[in-house]
Amino acid sequence: MFPRPVPTRRYTTTTVVLGLLATLATGAWTGERRPVAPHGPAETTRVSDSAGAGTPLSGFAVQSTARVSDSAAAVSSPGYPATGWHPAGARSTVLAALLADGVYADPFHSTNLQRIARADFEVPWWYRSDFTVADTARRTFLDFSGVVSAADVHVNGRQVASAADVRGAYTHHELDITSLVRSGTNTVAFRVRPNDPNKDLTMGWLDWLQPPPDRNMGIVRDVVVRRSGPVALRDTHVTTELAVPSLATADLTVKTRARNDSDAPVTADVRGSIGGTEFRRTVSLAAHETRTVTFSPADTPGLHLTEPRVWWPAGMGGQPLYDLGLTASVAGETSDTAHETFGIRDVRAPLNSAGARQYRINGRPLLVKGGGWSPDEFLRWDRAYAEDRLKYAVDLGLNTIRLEGHLEPDEFFDLADRHGVLTLPGWECCDKWEGEVNPSGSGEKWNDSDHAVAKASMAAEAARLRDHPSVLSFLIGSDSAPDATIEKGYLDALRAADWPVPVVPAASDASAPQLGASGMKMTGPYDWVPPGYWYAKREGGATGFNSETSAGPSIPTLDTLRRMMTPAELDTLWKNPDAKQYHRSPSSTFGTLRIYDKALAGRYGPPTGLTDYVRKAQLAQYENVRAQFEAYGRNATDADRPATGVIHWMFNSGWTSLHWQLTDRFLDQNGAYFGAKKANEPLHVQYSYDDRSVVVVNNRPEGARGLTARATLFDPDGTRKFDRTVTGMTVAGDGAHGTALTLPSSVSGLSRTHLLRLVLTDADGKEVSRNVYWLSTEPDTLDWSGTTWYYTPTTGYADLKGLSSMAQVPVTATATTRASDGTSTTTVTLRHVGGGTAPALLTDAHLVDAQGQPVLPVRWSDNEVSLWPGETVTLTATYRTSDLHGSAPGVRVSGWNTPERTVPAA
Repeated sequence: MFPRPVPTRRYTTTTVVLGLLATLATGAWTGERRPVAPHGPAETTRVSDSAGAGTPLSGFAVQSTARVSDSAAAVSSPGYPATGWHPAGARSTVLAALLADGVYADPFHSTNLQRIARADFEVPWWYRSDFTVADTARRTFLDFSGVVSAADVHVNGRQVASAADVRGAYTHHELDITSLVRSGTNTVAFRVRPNDPNKDLTMGWLDWLQPPPDRNMGIVRDVVVRRSGPVALRDTHVTTELAVPSLATADLTVKTRARNDSDAPVTADVRGSIGGTEFRRTVSLAAHETRTVTFSPADTPGLHLTEPRVWWPAGMGGQPLYDLGLTASVAGETSDTAHETFGIRDVRAPLNSAGARQYRINGRPLLVKGGGWSPDEFLRWDRAYAEDRLKYAVDLGLNTIRLEGHLEPDEFFDLADRHGVLTLPGWECCDKWEGEVNPSGSGEKWNDSDHAVAKASMAAEAARLRDHPSVLSFLIGSDSAPDATIEKGYLDALRAADWPVPVVPAASDASAPQLGASGMKMTGPYDWVPPGYWYAKREGGATGFNSETSAGPSIPTLDTLRRMMTPAELDTLWKNPDAKQYHRSPSSTFGTLRIYDKALAGRYGPPTGLTDYVRKAQLAQYENVRAQFEAYGRNATDADRPATGVIHWMFNSGWTSLHWQLTDRFLDQNGAYFGAKKANEPLHVQYSYDDRSVVVVNNRPEGARGLTARATLFDPDGTRKFDRTVTGMTVAGDGAHGTALTLPSSVSGLSRTHLLRLVLTDADGKEVSRNVYWLSTEPDTLDWSGTTWYYTPTTGYADLKGLSSMAQVPVTATATTRASDGTSTTTVTLRHVGGGTAPALLTDAHLVDAQGQPVLPVRWSDNEVSLWPGETVTLTATYRTSDLHGSAPGVRVSGWNTPERTVPAA
């Protein structure tokens, strides 16, 4: 069916599986997504002639095979007139290219995505790129991954690989094209086949969002042209062994595979350095021989480190990194180079006595607090956007991001290393990846070639991720664990890669033959449950390790809603709970907001308009997300069935969504965001919905002494009904907690709806934590017997309708801004100046430009704060000055019972 490939030595999926020869050195995928000019030709890439250079192709021209009648030989030859083709970035799905070229309207608005015909993407598409080479004396390799779903590869008119070899989004391929490369212009062309996540080991979306019509077909990682002399260095990595718990020493072992690509024997001089330690080895290689070269403390004493710089997650310590450089020389000339960045840390995750996976990092206990990561729906890589979201994770006090499939490019893990965000990568659920083991999924059964692709995928990802200290584990299953054959393929690949951290068989409560039990649970919920749900040590409550869970819907701010939906859609949003919501999910289970809207009306009262609906949603999301993280935090050090980890499902969405997000597509922050930020404060006072205890949780490494906790109950009008202060508290660090007091079961005269204010001060009398709850004497009632995989029904709602009676109170605001080195900081002082007793509940400050639009991203010191009469709070907002786009900043202040106003902040 396809032309026979040119006779040439090549390295494909098979060699990756057998020898792990296909590992890219760090820096191989350094090109960021570049904006492309509509209707322009693909930029020709100038390839470096330096030995060891890896040059990513700068972009492609793409076109449907339905519109190209020319032969593959013609399309892949220099000088081919790609007239009418669409420009694409270096990493681009077909639809991403068409969107950049203005073919379709904004897919994130309304139902525009639904209007894109899927039929256009049910045929292969051509990806074509030109590159220039000056020196043909060096060996040249085409190095790539990220093909979705498969591709025939052609260079200068000749086929060099077929789709039977180049399959799977994660398999890595290195093709020796030395014999084909000419001085001057060269052409590479990929004939990319359509993607079907149920048939291909690639990427799918399940119920996360409305799926892209092209199903992400394309090339989503860099295609790199690599140059070398006769000897190439591959599979370079560093293994580390840290002395735990002393952290006093660390042993490093450097490994690389020296490969002779010539037809004659050679002697290579391999030299390396880490910091001030240098090492070298002379290696003799027969023609086409590959040999592993190892440097260890036994032969290189400098690789035994004393007082090593240890890498920690954010909040537990610093994030120092080490650099390895290697050079292979032949006859005194550089033949190839390799570079790796790595960190020194120790990760262990045994099962505790209750069977839950308990992580420890560098000998210290770790409560995993994280969120599920989503890439852009069209897999468009934007380094700044990814870094902004990782900074948000740190701002929220999270320590982990889970990637269920959709494994981001190298730069993502580089950023995670630098910002101290742990990552939990793994394969995705329910489609082809689990077709062999998940009877409720939609994926097809595997054949022999699928097993080979899966093992190759594992080998490539293990080699790519192993040196990143941010990688906490790899989950080789999601909803289902692999069977014995699949597990063996994965584990063989991981062992061959010297995989350094725990391997988990599934994100659910499942087991695999070799690895045993996962120590995780996937018991939901995924839709609305009340805040008190999280405190029960059952189902999704705060016990064990819950790999994906939340109370479902997360209604964005009004600013975001107006950017993503039409006025008619917004009208339906608050009026009709049974309406299908396109921006929620394609799943019939999550297609509407019925469960959420019923609870919102039952607890807070029916919405009276869009603004009222959104403001009630923010209270509901704040209290629920806060309770989720607070419950897991409180239970982390329990002797009986402790909480060991929780992943909020999800951290973000890949498009404009109404559910599963702590931050929205535009990086705006709603009640869910600030509820999480409040719950994960370093030193935090909190209320327990189950037993009414007031607890102090200390997430700092060191203990805290001389603390004072105060708890006060108020009616909505501000009348004080209960007040108690406890002094002299001591709470150990690393997530320990102490109980300050327990609120009485009843308080005389307390309103059905009431407020609880908690204030924690340190030994110097400085306020270090403030937390305000809105509660009811009428609790939410759960029907545990009716629990499904996605939620537990609520049969009776807490009565919070009394909040609607709160008097409107004025809050003044003054703001100033300072800018330095591209960063601006706006300082906002809020003051409750009302003359009565009513507090200002959940007062929000939004940074806006001169047109009143949010300035994003922004990191607030605190927000959505509650103030009692006469109280003042000062907040800071930090952001890029350029995101003002030349406008003067302002601060828009609003709240539950505070009139909206905007003040200048210049």
